[in-house]
Amino acid sequence: MASPAPISAPPAATGGLRARLTVPVLAYCGTLMAVMQTVVVPLLPDLPRLTGSTAATVSWMVTAQLLSAAVLTPVLGRAGDMYGKRRVLLASFALMTAGSVTCALTSDIGVLIAARTLQGAAASVVPLSISILRDELPPERRGSAVAMMSSTVGIGAALGLPAAAVVVQYSNWHVMFWMTAALGASGVALIRWAVPESPVREPGRFDVTGALGLAAGLICLLLAVSQGGQWGWTSTRILGLVVAAVTVLALWAWQQLRAAQPLVDLRLVSRPRVGLSHLAALFTGFAFYANTLATAQLVQAPEASGYGLGLSIVETGLCLLPSGLCMLLLAPLSARISAVRGPRVTLALGAAVIAAGYAVRIADSRDLVMIIVGATVVATGTSLAYSALPSLILKAVPAGQTASANGVNVLMRTIGQAASSAVVAAVLVHHTSPVGGLPVPTLRGYLLAFGIAGAVALVASAVALTIPGDARPEEPRRKRSATPAVAEDVREGA
Repeated sequence: MASPAPISAPPAATGGLRARLTVPVLAYCGTLMAVMQTVVVPLLPDLPRLTGSTAATVSWMVTAQLLSAAVLTPVLGRAGDMYGKRRVLLASFALMTAGSVTCALTSDIGVLIAARTLQGAAASVVPLSISILRDELPPERRGSAVAMMSSTVGIGAALGLPAAAVVVQYSNWHVMFWMTAALGASGVALIRWAVPESPVREPGRFDVTGALGLAAGLICLLLAVSQGGQWGWTSTRILGLVVAAVTVLALWAWQQLRAAQPLVDLRLVSRPRVGLSHLAALFTGFAFYANTLATAQLVQAPEASGYGLGLSIVETGLCLLPSGLCMLLLAPLSARISAVRGPRVTLALGAAVIAAGYAVRIADSRDLVMIIVGATVVATGTSLAYSALPSLILKAVPAGQTASANGVNVLMRTIGQAASSAVVAAVLVHHTSPVGGLPVPTLRGYLLAFGIAGAVALVASAVALTIPGDARPEEPRRKRSATPAVAEDVREGA
């Protein structure tokens, strides 16, 4: 495989207003991407009436975005490594903005689903931004910036729900998409102004066959996981999708191992430091997502259920707001722990804190204060864990593959979240009781979901501790000229 292009002194280290705003601009874009993923949630109960479609059809506004994000994140990450991270970042954010404009202009459910598919491209913002930060920042600034960038996923999700709920409740639902379109356009402008193009490239030919194979395999896998509850886990469609996913992904892996320049370097993934980091990301994504899903439903359950609080969607969003603020404030702490103890310790600690948060949820899920406390503890652990994962990847892969490697790591989180959604839904469906003539999940069902998520978090913590020890900390970067990036890779633990 060809060596990455040489790298000169990091531009962001030289000062200037644009350089100082690179990190805030990328963090803003990451937060907006996460907001975009959650803005349709308050709309889902009313969209069948607003679009003249069924609830099952409307659910594809979430499913289509999930599938698109899962497929495009590793593909665009690899494209960024090869053709320029800023260029691909601009393209993905422009697609997200175009999707918002399309949603604002139509009420046709087919067009809305297609527009949400376009928005899935924005999921690549986080891995591309982390790779840019590696290339542009000196080591002493890199850790905290990467931690902040990784935490924007949880921050945006926590902020997006209440904001969208307020807009939907007090204005026309198209206004919400006009607002996100304006924010997206501002993101494109800010990227063009404040984010430099990374000088590190991985030259070669893009693996189109690998991209198509990965797309087909992931679509089959995630369709089976996300639709199993509706279609039936033993139905012909789900079993056929599972068989197709296993077959296609096995053929894809065979092709990747023989490709001269593969989309995903599976030999690199097979290294314990990289592979175990991806596995920990899968379990952490599962554990994190159950908190948001179950909390939102639990506090909105009717009071007649014996445990529900009957909150509105706006009040529900406000309950999750402390979690987002906590993730924002704790990102620097995660970076400091990683600097002293190493990111694998931070990851293990974060996963253990997630488990502790679920213990709080199991102890008391009737009192609103305790619900918020438990959810915030889970968010605290998520902030620590999510902030540590990119640092593990950055220390383990060559500079020319950071965007694609982080894209795979984000993909594993996405698969974990999809699995979490399916498991939580299955648990709650099987533990219901009639309230006012309608089936409502029981408190036991929620507690079981919390227990499963807590157990998975403990598994993530155990996996983190098996990751090989961190390489020695990087020394502060001195001024260099035309130093090959591959030499930096050797120092950073390649």
